This record gives sequence, structure tokens and C-alpha cells, in this order.
Amino acid sequence: MALVFRRWASSVPSKAHLHKPLPDKSFPAGYKLTGIHAGVKKKKDVLDLAVVLSTSPYPTSAAACFTRNAFKAAPVIVSDDVLTRNAGRARALIVNSGCANAITGKQGLEDAWAMVKHTTALLPQNKNARETGTEHDALVMSTGVIGQNLPIANIIAGIRRASDSLGSDFAAWERAAQAFLTTDTFPKLRSRVFTINGVEYRLAGMDKGAGMIHPDMGPASISFSPRQLHATLLGCIMTDAAITPRSLQTALTYAVDRSFNSISVDGDMSTNDTIIVLANGAAAPSSDGRVHEIDEETDRDAYEVFKKELTEFAADLAQLVVRDGEGATKFVAVNVKGAPNYKDAHAIASKISTSALVKTALYGEDAKYAFLINPALTIAKLWGRILAATGSVPLSPSSSTTSLAAATPAVDPTKVSVTFIPSDGTTALPVLVNGEPEKVDEDRAKNILGLEDIEIVVDLGMGGEGEATYWTCDFSYEYVRINGDYRS
Repeated sequence: MALVFRRWASSVPSKAHLHKPLPDKSFPAGYKLTGIHAGVKKKKDVLDLAVVLSTSPYPTSAAACFTRNAFKAAPVIVSDDVLTRNAGRARALIVNSGCANAITGKQGLEDAWAMVKHTTALLPQNKNARETGTEHDALVMSTGVIGQNLPIANIIAGIRRASDSLGSDFAAWERAAQAFLTTDTFPKLRSRVFTINGVEYRLAGMDKGAGMIHPDMGPASISFSPRQLHATLLGCIMTDAAITPRSLQTALTYAVDRSFNSISVDGDMSTNDTIIVLANGAAAPSSDGRVHEIDEETDRDAYEVFKKELTEFAADLAQLVVRDGEGATKFVAVNVKGAPNYKDAHAIASKISTSALVKTALYGEDAKYAFLINPALTIAKLWGRILAATGSVPLSPSSSTTSLAAATPAVDPTKVSVTFIPSDGTTALPVLVNGEPEKVDEDRAKNILGLEDIEIVVDLGMGGEGEATYWTCDFSYEYVRINGDYRS
């Protein structure tokens, strides 16, 4: 009985090692930002309002991917509208935590527009940065409790105070990152330096999310049919490269598909999920007071470099969300390959990653208790659940034939293989090869089950080049406790 109690009371591993200082020189030029307490959250020492301003003398391109949830929150609707009005230009971002401003009717929209207007007023006047004046030069994001109105007077007062603490060093970036947080255990902030045609540029970004995470985001101003509901992931990425609005949007859409749209904590999509990118050209070579913006049609090679850097950076940020998943004790990469196409591989990886049976098995087989169980049998239970999830996903019809029956491929169980790959660099553990179970080494199984990071490879053996990776975590008792008590 004492052992059972210890399992219920088992602690979640510390995530402190994932939060680290970054050198000031790694942040992009031409941005000032801060995080303050504005009174959205009750505790006065908790930051709850972030402001990001582009101070570049050049036009700032903006792109976004928004939730496809049918119940889009007011900030999602308003930010989409701003991007449409400004043809992909915006110079500021305002973010609050503690209240999602979702399902709040007309008042919610008015409050989101007020946040946009008052944040725009903080921007420096610059003829080159905005060739036509507008009171709507900011985007807005909110996260927290759904169905409650914002304390908008507090937020407006906070926006006006924000200019007192704006900065561009690590401390300023970290304040902004902290103001995003709800049930997160650490601020998620990263930066990187990259080069295009001999010119050095920088990317920096922050995101938040620990629960209600299974994003399905698409580009701005596009209609999508409703999908299953999923909760809040917010993120913003800033760069001092110069890129046209349309190319920034296509690069972000590609990157989000392979990063934020490929993570899951609990299989639930938010009303507020938003990823925003700003590109202000502050580090780009200039002449006659203007910069040349990279475009996917006229500068294909430069665009591909930028897209690759953005995708890798977005994946780094997205993985931090999974690592900080509510109650998570394991970080799991699910790689599906040998599928007919990327879409099918991605759908199967998603199904495995959201299976409650898979996720609870990942938590339940803690190596601390392996002396009570047969590791070979427990890992067999796990991969059995993985296969059950795999076989439940219908594959997309092929366009190579007109016969519907012949055009829809199916997984052949006799060709499927499953392998567990440990993160410590030791030997991989095949558990199923071409549909035949392998004899499992119990010591290897015990070691792998005890690791914090695990990769699961499912090879469908269909001969296709489709391959996709999804990042997920386990379900623990702590996840239930957090969500039973959650009030932001």
C-alpha cells in the first residue's frame, strides 16, 4: 500500500534546466519590449502584460497562424483583421495572460481593439516604417480563463506605463516572456544567429503553453472548415531580416505545420492559439533609406535559407511547450515513416501522440517500479497501443488512379515495424519487425522506460517517402490535479 501511495505522490521532474540566460548580442536589432503587472492577475508580483515594439526605420512585415477552432477568441479575430487591413504589416504586439478574452461577445472585440489602439500609440513616428498612418499598427494575443471579460481599464493603464520599462537586453526579453505564462513552470525564450548571403541576422522568440495543447493553426484571412476542439498556445518570433509580407506568411505556414502543429500535450485545441512573426529589416543592407526585402519568387535561395532557419527555430520553441506539459514526466518524439505522403504520416503520428492509452502507458511504466513488473510485457503493452492507434487512421486517397477502391491505400500489418530509440545514445530496441514481435531484452526495456526522453519510430513499410514527427508527453496524476484546480 505504501508503494501505491508513493506512485500517486510521485513528483514531476524539475524543468529549471530548460530556462537559461541568453547573450544580449543574440537578440535581433530594432525591437524594444517589456513585461509588467497590469492587474489582470490578482497577485501583484506576477507579470501579466507584455509589449513588443519594432523601432526599425524600415517597414515591418508581419505574419500569423491562427487557431482553426470555430470559437475564435476576440484577439484572434482582431489580429486577423489588422493583418488584412495593413496587407501584412504591423509594428507592435500586445499580450496579456490571466484572461483569454474568448467567447466574450461584442465587449471582447471592443476590448481587443482598444489594446491595439493604445499599443500603436507607443510606436515611434517614422515615415519609412509606415508610409501611411494608421491607428491599428499592433497585433494582440490573450490567454487565460475563457468566458470572462478583460479588466480593460487596468490593461490600458498598463500599456501607458509600459514605456517606462522598455528595453532590448536579455532582462527585457525575459520580462516579456514571463508575462505570457499561465500554468507554465518557466519562461520559454530562445534566440539564434544565422547568415544569408554573408549578412548576419538574428531570430528571437518566446511562447507559452503547458495544457490544452494540440494546435491546428492556419494562415491569416483564410476560411477553414471547423475541426475538433483543442487550448492555448501563444508564440511570437522576431527577426531583423527583411522579407516581404507574403513570403513571411508562406514561410511561417510551412514552419508551423512542422513545429507547433506537430505537438500535443492533451489533444485539446484552444480558442486562442496564435503564432506571430515580425520581420523589421533592421539588420538588412540599405540604400537610399530603403532595404531590399527577400521574396520567395525573386530571391529563391535566400528565401529557402530563411524558411529553413525559421522552421528549425519554431520547432525548438514548440518542443519547449511539450517539455513543460502539465504534469509531464517524459518527452516523446513519435516518428512515422514509410507512409505514402507527409499528410498521412502526420495524421498517424498525431493519432499516436494523442492516444490516452499510449500516454498513460508511457507514464505508468516508470523504471523505478520495474522490479515489480516484467519490462518486456509492459513495453509490449505500450507498442500494442501504438499499433492500435496507427491502424485506426484512414489514409488519404491516391491521385494516381481513378478507381476509388484502388486509390485508397491501406496499412499492411505484415510490413510494419516499431522501434524504441533511447536518448542516451545506447542501442535501439526493435519490438516489432515486419509485423513479427521481437524477443525483448528486459534490461534494455527497463533502461529505456526510465529515460526522460524517448523516440518511437513507426515504419509503415509502404515504400513511400512520407515522414513526419510529432512531439508529445505522458499523462500523469499531476495533470489531473492541475486541470481539476485550474483558474489561471
